Amino acid sequence: MGKLAEEVRVIDADTHLTEVHDLWTKRAPKGYEDRVPRVEKVDGRDTWLLEGKPLGPARGGGTIDPQGNKFPFYESQLVWNIDQVHPAAWDPKARIALMDEEGVHAQVLFPSDVGIGGQRLANATADSRLRTLCVEIFNDAMAELQADSGNRLLPMAVMPAWSVEECVKEAQRAARLGFRGLNMMSDPQETGAPDLASRAWDPFFEVCADLGLPLHFHIGASATAMDFYGKYFWPSQHEYVKPAIGGAMLFIGNARFVINTVYAGIFDRHPKLKMVSVESGAGWIPFMLEAMDYEIWENAPIQAAELSKMPSEYFRDHWYATFWFERSRTGNLQVLVDSIGEDNILFETDFPHPTCLYPDPLGTVEEKMSTLRPETRRKIMGENAAKLYRL
Repeated sequence: MGKLAEEVRVIDADTHLTEVHDLWTKRAPKGYEDRVPRVEKVDGRDTWLLEGKPLGPARGGGTIDPQGNKFPFYESQLVWNIDQVHPAAWDPKARIALMDEEGVHAQVLFPSDVGIGGQRLANATADSRLRTLCVEIFNDAMAELQADSGNRLLPMAVMPAWSVEECVKEAQRAARLGFRGLNMMSDPQETGAPDLASRAWDPFFEVCADLGLPLHFHIGASATAMDFYGKYFWPSQHEYVKPAIGGAMLFIGNARFVINTVYAGIFDRHPKLKMVSVESGAGWIPFMLEAMDYEIWENAPIQAAELSKMPSEYFRDHWYATFWFERSRTGNLQVLVDSIGEDNILFETDFPHPTCLYPDPLGTVEEKMSTLRPETRRKIMGENAAKLYRL
């Protein structure tokens, strides 16, 4: 476990849980048993079906096998079924056992097969009631999981991004169910809803702010603009190299989202609203904050003057970043942290995805964390998350 677990209750702010095959079918109301997502063999492969039509592969959702061996993305996460991946990828009991081994107190969970931001459910059917039901059943299952874990497993409730009104209702319901945050796809305009710069979303943002539900925007949480690992690679690149290029570019892709939220004036209208940029790293943030200040005054001075602060100043009041594998090129990680804000960084492991810190997450980061001030280290490794998620 190392010394870090002795200093603070370690909270891992980004992990993934693969959806078990009966998640929807065992909770479906009468008349919907054959319409909700279920898994069947299609051309010899486990496949999610919705209303009997293929929704996508039912993958294992990880790169670590049941024996604890880690494999490249291309030969594991793309092709494994659920029985080929480490049980902690889908079994909450196995997950908690692994957390105990690693010295991690709590983990924030994001989906797998339904899309990291739940986006695969958004356009899966034209039946709006069925879409909403799929989201509600998923969130019911996640609320049960959180309660059964004693708040050690913290799923973020998926939002029905195709409707502002539905998002307001589901956010209110999520608060009643005990959720500590919401998981939102980054481009709801892909579903026919307004984009998030539209003031049509103000009722939703206000509910999130009032209920203390931080909004999470995970890399790859859109159907086109930030999909899976993107289209950043040149087509002739080796198949193993493509996810390495796409994965690296997806980190920076979340800068697009930070900029848009600030320039749209969302935080002036909703001063209590919190957002989390998930699995995007932190090293790009200082430069991007500088760029935000420079670009808007160069290109849109009238709109810049309408903001109550310089764009860069909104980050510390409203945004959190997640941090796991990075190291400072200058040898002084504290300088990077201070340029972002020690209260704005959360620790993550990304289990069980390709870049995860398995099998020894705390040992992996112990040396770099030892270069930080003790109070900074404690905040990043757990205290910031404990405050954000009310643990």
